[in-house]
Amino acid sequence: MTSFADVRPSPIAGQWYPSNPKQLRNSVEAYIEAAELPDIQGEVIAVMSPHAGHLYSGPVAGYAYAAVRGLAPDIVVVISPMHQPYYQPLLTSAHRAYETPLGQIKIDREILFALEKRLQAQLGFGLAEVSNDLEHAVEIELPFLQVALVNDFKLLPIMVRDQSKKVTHALGLALADVLKDHKALLVASTDLSHFYPQEIASTLDTVMLSLVEAFDPEGVLKAEEEGKAYACGRGALAATLWAARGLGANHVQVLRYATSGDVTGDYHQVVGYGAAVVTKMV
Repeated sequence: MTSFADVRPSPIAGQWYPSNPKQLRNSVEAYIEAAELPDIQGEVIAVMSPHAGHLYSGPVAGYAYAAVRGLAPDIVVVISPMHQPYYQPLLTSAHRAYETPLGQIKIDREILFALEKRLQAQLGFGLAEVSNDLEHAVEIELPFLQVALVNDFKLLPIMVRDQSKKVTHALGLALADVLKDHKALLVASTDLSHFYPQEIASTLDTVMLSLVEAFDPEGVLKAEEEGKAYACGRGALAATLWAARGLGANHVQVLRYATSGDVTGDYHQVVGYGAAVVTKMV
């Protein structure tokens, strides 16, 4: 694999997932192999996957990446929230590549530039570039992509701080526009409710997943505003759904739901995890 001079080093390898390449590959493969997928019809355009440490959310993420196993997109767009203290509405990496223990993934600067132009035209601002960031929600998906996909894809990392309809809808439309002539895969990186007892979390998360399965990005955003359901990456999820729709997707299927309590055995305060696939059915 080609080595790039300006690479974002991983701040989470060895903490959020194994730093040993063989151990990491084996664990990711095990999560994917363990997934018992339903029948998935149509062309896969996007997936939703959680972004906690692999130990906690890996069993659910495995379902999302089992759905894309064997695909060979030219570009993968990973859209996540930004948990770190940056305040720009939309962010991306200033680096030329991301690095995980499984190798480097080049960022597609050309498509980033095209996306920047469209966002500037629609919103009056574009993507703020950050260096050496500590954000985990994009990177946590990368080892799964490196294992599941069969080619050396390029990456488009996008982190969302402004989760309003105006910004996320514009992002989705702009992404669909710049990706329409490419073989692309979209990944929405999000967890669901945080730190509720299992029974309450299950109720909240059922609402959110029903909105995802209904292909309702506006409903995803409104659910949190109305206190009916929660997702830390709701803006990333809504933008992904709008972009997928712009690329011809017309169907969403929830593949798996679980909580951190299903791993730890502690159901007093859990985090919800969901996996879904977005497809284009003829």
